[in-house]
Amino acid sequence: MEERPETELISIPATPRGVSTPEALTPSGQRSPRPGSGAGAKSSASAAWTPASLISPRFLSPIGTPMKRVLVNMKSYLEEVGHLTKLNPQDAWLPITESRNGNAHYAAFHNLNAGVGFQALVLPVAFSFLGWSWGILSLIIAYCWQLYTLWVLIQLHEAVPGKRYNRYVELAHAAFGERLGSWLAIFPTVYLSAGTATALILIGGETMKLFFQIVCGPLCTSNPLTTVEWYLVFTSLCIVLSQLPNLNSIAGLSLVGAVTAIIYSTMVWVLSVSQTRPPTISYEPLSLPSFSASVFSVLNALGIIAFAFRGHNLALEIQATMPSTFKHPAHVPMWKGAKVAYFFIAMCLFPVAIGGYWAYGNLMPSGGILNALYGFHSHDIARGLLAMTFLLVVFNCLSSFQIYSMPVFDSFEASYTARTNRPCSIWVRSGFRVFYGFVNFFIGVALPFLSSLAGLLGGLTLPVTFAYPCFMWVLIKKPMKYSFNWYFNWILGWLGIAFSLAFSIGGIWSIVNSGLKLKFFKPN
Repeated sequence: MEERPETELISIPATPRGVSTPEALTPSGQRSPRPGSGAGAKSSASAAWTPASLISPRFLSPIGTPMKRVLVNMKSYLEEVGHLTKLNPQDAWLPITESRNGNAHYAAFHNLNAGVGFQALVLPVAFSFLGWSWGILSLIIAYCWQLYTLWVLIQLHEAVPGKRYNRYVELAHAAFGERLGSWLAIFPTVYLSAGTATALILIGGETMKLFFQIVCGPLCTSNPLTTVEWYLVFTSLCIVLSQLPNLNSIAGLSLVGAVTAIIYSTMVWVLSVSQTRPPTISYEPLSLPSFSASVFSVLNALGIIAFAFRGHNLALEIQATMPSTFKHPAHVPMWKGAKVAYFFIAMCLFPVAIGGYWAYGNLMPSGGILNALYGFHSHDIARGLLAMTFLLVVFNCLSSFQIYSMPVFDSFEASYTARTNRPCSIWVRSGFRVFYGFVNFFIGVALPFLSSLAGLLGGLTLPVTFAYPCFMWVLIKKPMKYSFNWYFNWILGWLGIAFSLAFSIGGIWSIVNSGLKLKFFKPN
């Protein structure tokens, strides 16, 4: 069956609340897209002069009702005429763009859920190699850098009039070309989504096992579940939750993930600093037998910091769930929600890194602050507090799995709908998600050291966050050549590529040297 070509759809509103994009019935029964409604919504473009400003209430007052209705509709159309969007009908069938009911609150939930997670617990490990000064400086630079590139991505979502780049790969195609964009973007984004999902299965399963041991205590049966069986339990829970149809439908899960991440991050560092520090603690960076080993360990530590700021591969997808018109562009609520989210992200990452290093220094185990808390103070802290901390980690991992898997679900369904020219049925959609969940489970069982790849993950996926957005800004926005904006983005982009190569080498070295592997949790 031939694929239907992409057509340009122009919506002329029939009411004063017209929308610039048409509605289409989706497989989940929702309508996409819907107009953004908000009585308090403001737009910087509303004060600008348009041809519609000639049609004033004073001019309309002496005219009869039928003519007034026509002119009011014309005014609404003229206000929207600058926002004609070329739409692909297939988008109304896919999980990311199926529902466009998003808002600033959803953006905050999704960004916070994607930005805070298990990777924060390993930040004190990076400090044990970098020390106080370089550790704090690196964390501040990485935070400011990724906040700038996030703003760049949000602005580029509708950089070309009449086009919305709903996915990171689509923006890469527009900036680098079809072939080069695929080579540069597909591998790191898929690797980041699937690699993070696999790591979440490992972390979630192992945490569930520790939670069971703490709650059960000496009453545990003689034949408890093995670690692999706990992985299977966690994967099954993830698959059940993954049946929610689209990105907007998991906003509640993202809220749960965001709240649990904030709570357990705060609990971990507060419990750590409230206990007596080990007597042999030291804040000197770990010394290694050779200069090359020290250099590689520092590079791996910087890779861990880079990995802590993952999530940019989801920014465009989150923004794609929002309605966008000429008067109310999507970048306004998206940036508003992102600012709130990254304020809380800073409130989680910085205290965990600084407080964890203050509490344990260079005695920090390679598994991170949660391992240190369990290893040094399991007998000093109430079992209930420890159990609650581990349970919150499990809830956060379940929520994070959903948002990081959604781009992969979208890719599966995009391939299916392109071939069949019809939306996925409920059974096909469920089959894709069950298949994906168990593929990640089998990869985690076959390669359990994936949970120790924080430095390597940070190095390989660093360009998605720190480099590519800068190149995209120059190639799409085309700032004046040799201007400050031009130099600034080119320098940041190439620095990001150089750091990516260096951190990847450091991550590979840390994997090869068994003594420096990052084991988030050591199963009993």
